[in-house]
Amino acid sequence: MAEEKSKSVSVNVLNQLGEKISTTRLHGDVFNIEPNNQCMFDAVQVYLSNRRQVTSKTKKRDEVSGGGKKPWAQKGTGRARAGSSRSPLWRGGGKVFGPTGDQNHTISMNKEAHRLALRSALSVKAAAKQIVVLDKIEVEAIKTKSVAEILKAIAVKGKTLLVLHEENEVLQTSARSIKKLIVVVENNVSVYRS
Repeated sequence: MAEEKSKSVSVNVLNQLGEKISTTRLHGDVFNIEPNNQCMFDAVQVYLSNRRQVTSKTKKRDEVSGGGKKPWAQKGTGRARAGSSRSPLWRGGGKVFGPTGDQNHTISMNKEAHRLALRSALSVKAAAKQIVVLDKIEVEAIKTKSVAEILKAIAVKGKTLLVLHEENEVLQTSARSIKKLIVVVENNVSVYRS
């Protein structure tokens, strides 16, 4: 996938109070490419499929309890032949083609396409001026109000993805109960969340 060199994108660097400190340039090959919608769609499909849990299971006729005794004689009653009351035809019987609990919804995507999808998603956000860079973000104690004040100061609205350089347990715990805010470390950014 040969792409021509893209121009870098300039964004403001803010402090926790929302004041502009300086500007920085984001690499054009990541934040300023022509978005590939198909790759982004595929990456979201992979993410959603791979997080599915296989919890559904129905019982087949040999797993339903009871039904060991023949309900009535084979001949002479005038009724249809029946060997078990747990036949799939009967109420309370087993299910024929239900989920087995062994389903596998996992799908894969090659690394180059996934990288392109992530760069496309970041480019879409950069083009919409939805990327905010902070010089640092620090919270002294575990307090949700502190994180809420920072978000209000930098004027972010709606769904927000806060990407940290490294794990920060105090900050992550403080932000946990804020709706529409997801905190991740830089190596865990996905197309679905961005």
